Amino acid sequence: MKFRWKTAAAFLSLALLMAGCSDNGNTEGQESSEPVEQSDSKTLVVANGSDMATFDIHDHNNTSTEAVHVNMFNYLVKNGGEEGFIPDLAESWENKDETTWTFKLREGVKFHNGDDFTAEDVKFTLERVAKDDSLLEYGNYNQIKEVNVLGDYEVEIVTNGPEPALLNRLSRLGSGMLPKKYIESEGWDVFLEEPVGTGPYKFQEWKKDDRLTLVANEEYFGEAPKWDELVFRAIPEDSTRVSELMTGGVDVAVNVPPTDVERIEGTEGVHVEQTPTQRVMMLVLRTAEGNPTSDPKVREAIDLAIDKEAIVESLMGGAGTVTRTRVTPGNTGANESLYGTSLYDPERAKELLAEAGYADGLELTLSSPNGRYLKDKESVELMSAMLGEVGITIDLELLEWSAFNEKYQNRTFGDMFLIGYGNSMFDASLALERLTFEQAAGETDYNNPETEQLLETAETNMNAEERSAQYQEAQELVAEDRPHIYLYQLEAITGINDRIDYEPRLDEMFYADSVNLK
Repeated sequence: MKFRWKTAAAFLSLALLMAGCSDNGNTEGQESSEPVEQSDSKTLVVANGSDMATFDIHDHNNTSTEAVHVNMFNYLVKNGGEEGFIPDLAESWENKDETTWTFKLREGVKFHNGDDFTAEDVKFTLERVAKDDSLLEYGNYNQIKEVNVLGDYEVEIVTNGPEPALLNRLSRLGSGMLPKKYIESEGWDVFLEEPVGTGPYKFQEWKKDDRLTLVANEEYFGEAPKWDELVFRAIPEDSTRVSELMTGGVDVAVNVPPTDVERIEGTEGVHVEQTPTQRVMMLVLRTAEGNPTSDPKVREAIDLAIDKEAIVESLMGGAGTVTRTRVTPGNTGANESLYGTSLYDPERAKELLAEAGYADGLELTLSSPNGRYLKDKESVELMSAMLGEVGITIDLELLEWSAFNEKYQNRTFGDMFLIGYGNSMFDASLALERLTFEQAAGETDYNNPETEQLLETAETNMNAEERSAQYQEAQELVAEDRPHIYLYQLEAITGINDRIDYEPRLDEMFYADSVNLK
């Protein structure tokens, strides 16, 4: 216990030093001398920590990219939380049996290029992602066997087996509707340069790693868009995002450092909202033979060496909850016995390393994005220091999001990498699907037949109670095996200009038309 408090104090000092170096030269709590000017401009500007990844809605699994896409593309249904599923491009639906669903589509909807939205577009969209195993979202849609066109505005979706989470899948990333006619006539390369959807905002310009500009779709089938122009800026540096907020350059700034909260709140014209998210930060480890992290004792040592509570308190300002699972409360199948708990025992970590043959220490690579998540750079630096205390030397690789995402898609990371996953399905199946044999290949290479059997069975179990119990048991096995070392569930700290009414969402989607000009 004496060792813990001594080292924790040292880590806290390091954390505070790093945090102080990133707040743009301002002392915590110092008020800005100038209020932020307010305007009635119909341009809404959002500062993210990273750029959008792609316009291929099927070939990414990035929440911040989907938060842009929801303004351009529509789903068949939306997840209304306590309201249940609500219509979007589908007006109604019926589950005819365990494997067959019918959807009646909204008529009169047009894509941004003027093409009519029909059942053919639904078939084209869903069968593409369900059948092309090279796409990142394939694993979330290969449950779909076929989509049958019953008429211009009616489709039948047939699944390979019972599919208890189909509506969850159709209301999230990867299920925005694509324009079949446009893509087949012009080709994917043209679509990726000039994307077309049915949403309230349409594409105008993308300057990669700088900004994406959307403009109002005057032909939108729903309520008229509230904004003339929607701009998403990519600003990886925390201090720059905060400065842009405080000088009126942006209306919304994500991932505000806790050290800047008091300063923002002390400036007239801007404020901060701290809200829950679904996002869990984690380390992803290689478990295949030939990697030091293939030894479960090494993985356990890494877990025990990291003081997650100290990171949450010192770097996140308490804006997070430690966890040993990614399936957090509020999601189907959550194992709450693993939530709000953390393991920290550096002395045992040293013993485990010695038992694994690394009494003299070992060296591991750790890759991390820089600017994508709240205090990601500082977090991995602090974790590296903690791991160093038990004899693990970290070769730290910090990457801008586009470079990180390329390595992620190609599965070319070394021993481990840091990433934060949300859960747009609100279901354990999404949180655990990357740990199935098929999805783990080339990433964690995780292979536990008992876990695999539980995940396979739960995937098609229409008995909600049994299904939840299966996912809960699988989480206990994963927590013991540690192909993923879960760290903490983040809360969002968002800076907002007082000229708008905006409440960040649990799923981190940014629907521009939920933002009102005061």
